[in-house]
Amino acid sequence: MLGEDSGLEVDALAGGPGVKTARWADGRHVSRILEALAGVEDRRARYVCELVALDPAGQELRGAGTLEGRIAYEARGAAGFGFDPVFVPDGEEHTVAELGDGWKSEHSHRARAAAVLLRQIG
Repeated sequence: MLGEDSGLEVDALAGGPGVKTARWADGRHVSRILEALAGVEDRRARYVCELVALDPAGQELRGAGTLEGRIAYEARGAAGFGFDPVFVPDGEEHTVAELGDGWKSEHSHRARAAAVLLRQIG
């Protein structure tokens, strides 16, 4: 059995929307975050993910992953979903939506959480 939860933490929003991201965005991820950060210069943010698996004996295994970055001032790119058109990872100049699904499958918060979990499974 495997469970997953992810969210976006934004410094200027006191770490929110966090675990309430899906309800907060209500399907309007890009417009909602751009509205919330209008006029805000500190746009530091991070995607976070927590994976929890139960092995056949019922032991709980966990993997956490984070992707640090910032929120852009406008949407760019067509790949991905959610906040990807406005999320620029640290070390990049392009949004996740511009970087594409190949980049995302290797570097996302979920990919990082999965790598941690897989190391525990062995």
